[in-house]
Amino acid sequence: MDDRALLAAHGAGDPDAFGVLFTRHRDRLWAVALRTTGSPEDAADALQEAMISAFKRAADFRGDAQVTTWLHRIVVNASLDRLRRNKVRAAQPLPDDLEDYASRGAVIGSEAAATDPATAAVRADQRAAVLGALAELPADQRAALVLVDMEGYPVDEVARILGCPTGTVKSRCARGRRRLLGLLAETGITGTAPGTGASDQGTDRASTGGGAR
Repeated sequence: MDDRALLAAHGAGDPDAFGVLFTRHRDRLWAVALRTTGSPEDAADALQEAMISAFKRAADFRGDAQVTTWLHRIVVNASLDRLRRNKVRAAQPLPDDLEDYASRGAVIGSEAAATDPATAAVRADQRAAVLGALAELPADQRAALVLVDMEGYPVDEVARILGCPTGTVKSRCARGRRRLLGLLAETGITGTAPGTGASDQGTDRASTGGGAR
């Protein structure tokens, strides 16, 4: 069954339908929660809260967006709510294994394997620096960059997920990229931020709707 059919079946009382739906999208929802909160503990709590909410609110789904958009909106909102609840803008220091957590099912984890161990080590260090800098961004900019640059969603879909105009998504991405590049420059990384699409070249990615899904 497709996502809409599973959600409808859940609403009709099928005890297994929502579990199938969640399993289908779990890895990507987890990656979004983790990158938005910057903490495995907060991400786990946010994802759990989001899925409980989605489970209870299935009847609220109006069908004017994809089910994945609806699920991502709930996860992002739960993640941002948790950040506000903790009264932190920058998440706690990122654990060493965050990249392993976050790469599942996401664009950042789909890069071609490095041809030699030295190159692989450099790329791993760069990705770790990006994730660390990402945690320093304001929550709204972080959420936009996670969805557009790291998860590869088109800007118009991100606007639906975040509940704001496309122009707002683009401006958040542009401001976030500028700040991210500044933070990365302090670590010695210049040019393009690995895994985000952030570069010194402006907002082309946001204007064209993101990368591969």
